[in-house]
Formats: sequence, C-alpha cells, structure tokens
Amino acid sequence: MTLPPLVQEWNLPRVGARPSFPSYLAEVWRRRDFIATMARFRMRASLESNRLGLAWVVLRPILNAGIYGVIFGLLQAGNRPPDYPAFVVIGVFLFEFFQGCFNDGSKAISGNRNLVQSLAFPRMTLPLAATVERFLQFLIMMVVLIPILMLFGHFPRWEWLLMIPLILCFTLFNAGIALITARLTVHVSDLTQLLPFISRLLFYSSGVLFAVDKILANHPVVLRIFDFYPLYQVLVIARHHLIGGNAYPNYYWAVLAVSSVVIFLGGAIFFWRAEERYGRD
Repeated sequence: MTLPPLVQEWNLPRVGARPSFPSYLAEVWRRRDFIATMARFRMRASLESNRLGLAWVVLRPILNAGIYGVIFGLLQAGNRPPDYPAFVVIGVFLFEFFQGCFNDGSKAISGNRNLVQSLAFPRMTLPLAATVERFLQFLIMMVVLIPILMLFGHFPRWEWLLMIPLILCFTLFNAGIALITARLTVHVSDLTQLLPFISRLLFYSSGVLFAVDKILANHPVVLRIFDFYPLYQVLVIARHHLIGGNAYPNYYWAVLAVSSVVIFLGGAIFFWRAEERYGRD
C-alpha cells in the first residue's frame, strides 16, 4: 500500500498543517496561560536592565507629553484646546498603547524566529502576547494618569467608568493591528523600515496634539472623515469623559465597537491564513 492511501485511511495530518479557523482559535485559547506568562516575562526583561525599571513605563509617555505639549502648545497659540496639558497627556498616553502594539506586533514573529522554527504552537500567541504586554503597561499608565488629571483639577467622577468599555474596544482594535503587522513584516521585511513613518503619520493625524475640529473647521468633508477614524474616536471619547472635552455623536461608540471587532477578526483571519509559512520563509 502506498503512502497517500495510508494517510487517508488513518486520517494522519500533515506536519505543520494549518487547522481550521475555529480549531485554531480554540488552540490559542488553550495557550492563554502561555500568552500571559510570556507577556509578563517580556515586560520584566525589557525593563530590568534599566535602573529605573518599571518607572520607564510612565516616564517615557510623561516626557513625550511634556516635550510635545510645550512645542505644539506654543505653535498653536490661540488654537490650543482648553485645558491643553491634560488634553495632551491623555492623547499621548492612549497613543502610546496603540503605538506599542503596532510596533511590537511587527516584531512578534520575525523577532522570535528561533522559537517559531523549533517549537510547535499556534503562532498567533506571539503577537497576542505582545498586545497583553502593552496592555499591562497601559494599565500602569492609567493608574498614574489619575493623579496627573487631579493635579490639573479633574477629579474622579462616575462617568470615568466609561473608560472601561473604551479600553476594552481599544485593546481589541490594537490586538487586530498587531496581528496584521506581524504577518506583513514576515512576508515583506522592508516594511519594518516604513513602520516608524506610518506610526508617526498616525500620531500626527489622529488629534493627539491638537483639536481636529478647530484645525479643520473650514474643511467639513475632511472633518466628517475623522468621525469614522477609530484612533480619533478613542481620543475624543476619553477626553470628553475624563476632562469634559468636546461632546461627540452617540454613534461614535457603535462605529468604534464595530471597527474593533472587524479589525480583530480580520487581523486574526489574515494572520491564520499564513500559519504554515511562519518560520519557513
């Protein structure tokens, strides 16, 4: 009897064969402890070589907020939104979470090539571990954000609890982005050289440092496009509930929730379709 009939008779799977998408997600879920452990290990390893260690999780965005706030505050002059220091801190802290997932996701596979080539496990766990690592850092940043906002005269209110569903949507969105960049950089290594420019473009175009409605007041069509820009929506919603920023249409929540689910599922499917190729290219 030849080999192919034997394979069919005993239902032998091909080595490294890609499972169905539901089976793949189930396997990833079974590795959730591995994802959490790897995220914690990566966070400790990346910070323990520095004397200040974990403090850099908050010092880095605080320093960025201070530098950007001074420079762009002076440049904008009368166009600055009210309570500009708190405005900038919220924007920088939230974008730091997105940027971390965007960048770390791009290195999740290419930066762990030895692990990918030597062990059998669902590769999706790597970009998800990178997302969890950034989520843990973001939680620390959120704890520090509270006294910073209090310093600027904004004290906790019940509506601050709306940050919980906002962060959940944002985390789902960022996980999807990490999955997309993880696959793209494996197949197109030159993309790693472009990612810093893409990240910078997203930073300046999402309203981290300026009030989009003021800058684009004479461009209603462009302003309307921003109403469906997830990064912008996250910043507007957060600022409204944390410091009483500009009100936003109720459909922002629906658009953000749908886009987060679509980006995550789309990213998961996009990543899963190349599962057999990781570590072989």
